[in-house]
Amino acid sequence: MTPLPPLSAPHPTVRVVHSFADLLAVPFEGECNAICWERPFTADPSHLLHSLPTPKEVEPIDEDWLSELPSSHPGQGTARTIIEDLRLLRESGHEPELNLIGAYPRDPNDDLPTDVYSFHVDSANIPTDTFLCTYAGRPSEILLRSEALSVPSNPALRAKLLKRHGGKDDASFLSYLEDSHQALHYRPLPQARPLSLGIGHLWRLAVQFPGAPVKACIHRAPPQGPQDKPRLLLIS
Repeated sequence: MTPLPPLSAPHPTVRVVHSFADLLAVPFEGECNAICWERPFTADPSHLLHSLPTPKEVEPIDEDWLSELPSSHPGQGTARTIIEDLRLLRESGHEPELNLIGAYPRDPNDDLPTDVYSFHVDSANIPTDTFLCTYAGRPSEILLRSEALSVPSNPALRAKLLKRHGGKDDASFLSYLEDSHQALHYRPLPQARPLSLGIGHLWRLAVQFPGAPVKACIHRAPPQGPQDKPRLLLIS
């Protein structure tokens, strides 16, 4: 498998770094709300997927299984990269998870979904970041703020939410937008061009929290069809 090419084009929200130390140290500032540790991912992750049953939804992967792979296993290269990423994140105080994803649960509300397939920002009560790396399958995507409109700012969608809430655009409606997570979700504008996060690159995304230095990064899980391979995803 040949190394991945660099990110396709400069992106005003993205800073590219070449070490884990820089991934942690480079600050979010200005428009920048996504940091990418760009890596030449030469391992072929399909060998790992061939050794795992395809889940219907989300299945955690046991790290012991990765570490116990025989040296002759063709997925050994991918396994070593994943184990090292997990170690680096844990030693820096994070709690990464490794999941094999056949599909995420879908929100039955098709016109106002709040599942991870909808563009959204992560939120927290304390300063934190989101870390993501797709090792196999379709990668996550991010979206420029200038190419997105929050769901409550879309007149047609806001009208639907008001009708659902009872029709009054007051303080209780604003609380409803927060409690229902609709305030965290966005719709791409017609000119939007989502950026794929690629395979094997480790990303740090800005999160919405009180006093955050920048606006949070808008992102989503990629739509998955029945013929798509499962995703192997690290998230923290």
